[in-house]
Amino acid sequence: MRAFDYALRQAWASLWRSRGSTLFAVTAIAVAMAVLGALLLVTVNVERIVSRWSSAAEFSVFLDDDATSEERGAIEAAIDASGVAAGREYVSKASALQRFRGEFAELAALAETFEDNPFPASVEVRIDPDAERSGRAGELVARLAMLPGVADVRYDREWLERLSQALAAVRTVGLVVVVLLVLAAGVTVATVVRLGLYARRSEIEIMELVGSPLIFIRGPFVAEGVLQGGIGAAVALAVLAASYAAATAWWGADIEAMLESGLAFLPLRTLALVVGGGMIVGGLGGLTAARHAG
Repeated sequence: MRAFDYALRQAWASLWRSRGSTLFAVTAIAVAMAVLGALLLVTVNVERIVSRWSSAAEFSVFLDDDATSEERGAIEAAIDASGVAAGREYVSKASALQRFRGEFAELAALAETFEDNPFPASVEVRIDPDAERSGRAGELVARLAMLPGVADVRYDREWLERLSQALAAVRTVGLVVVVLLVLAAGVTVATVVRLGLYARRSEIEIMELVGSPLIFIRGPFVAEGVLQGGIGAAVALAVLAASYAAATAWWGADIEAMLESGLAFLPLRTLALVVGGGMIVGGLGGLTAARHAG
């Protein structure tokens, strides 16, 4: 316990003595942790949105303008017999035009210029979540596309999969960038701590001569790295939280209206892991430099 208390007191004193170089190391850690936090924030929110949209997945079967009532009946019978649908709704050409006018009020005047109604009739199908997960929904979509009277079938899952793939690519690139920044931050901390070690070379030599335990010699430098990492991570999260608060204050209503879902900040567990990660990076940098002491 004495060694821990001594290491912390010496580390705080060293941070204050070399506050210029300390600021440089803290900034390096903060940049790395800010990029990591931003990546996690984007990933968490996009995954929430994709999960919610997937649980409410639908597909639309657009009918030919000349589709007969028998063809429509065969399409609806195939949907009902599949066990895939949690519900379905027939939307006539007139209803589709009315929806367009209601959902795109700014373009309603444009709809008045149409000589003929360009919107096709359709059957909108809500998918049972079990059918979505098992892949039976995709099989039904493929069968429906081949039936007479069907002009096209639009399945939400297709673009949701593309969105998931894009998210995975962004996550991979982001993690590579974070790893490089973390390595750079660790090297920066090690360099700054080593400068402090050289400044205290005479003191360390005296401690070695009087037989001080190794933990008293190296401990302050490791603690210095841990403190730099913790402060840097805390600064990064503070900046991230302020940016998130500003973004939600300015664009929160627009985002919620567009995505039908508000944004969420990182959970406390993730915040603690980010701070802990910063402290580990700083501690490893301090430990690397402390190997030259004693």
